[in-house]
Amino acid sequence: MENNSDKVTLWSRQHIKSLKELENKGVIRITHSHLEEKFDEIAGYIINLYKWFVSAAEEMVTKPDGVEFPIWCSISEENMLRPVKDQIVYVLEVYRSDIIYFDGLKWDYVLNHHYIPKDQKDAEEYAKEMELKGFENSYSFINDRTAHFYPAEKKRVMDSWYRIFEIENWDIFRVQANIWEIRPEMIKEILYK
Repeated sequence: MENNSDKVTLWSRQHIKSLKELENKGVIRITHSHLEEKFDEIAGYIINLYKWFVSAAEEMVTKPDGVEFPIWCSISEENMLRPVKDQIVYVLEVYRSDIIYFDGLKWDYVLNHHYIPKDQKDAEEYAKEMELKGFENSYSFINDRTAHFYPAEKKRVMDSWYRIFEIENWDIFRVQANIWEIRPEMIKEILYK
């Protein structure tokens, strides 16, 4: 049996409608329709990247049946997203074994379809290699309209994305956490605007 030292505090900002979901379903989960509502015109783009994240993350922490997408969390009160109109913050107590930590700055590389270098030397070598091959950037390797021209490059870029889970600097401004769902017993407090 795990004890309280096996738990950490996380903060997650969610739409106020999530309270109804918690009341009616006994759990908060992020669905395809949540993401469509949140991201509107770019939802398809984001959902494809979230699907990649789900596939990678469930190799580390088993995804419960019925869960579609992860719930983004802050690891510190100082750097959490604050409650705003129609948005509340859940202060959660979560077992360490249920948390998927990742580097938020590296996630930006994923969002922009870029290669994530191992280090500065790798970044320089990759840039030189791309220049020698005549590529301006890695976006076309992942873009649905052009990716079929570059299967090896696409694989190389997407394989590098797993580096988001390699955290060299434990920094509250870089490190983020994901969990699969919010259950009532996890909620310590709810912060309102």
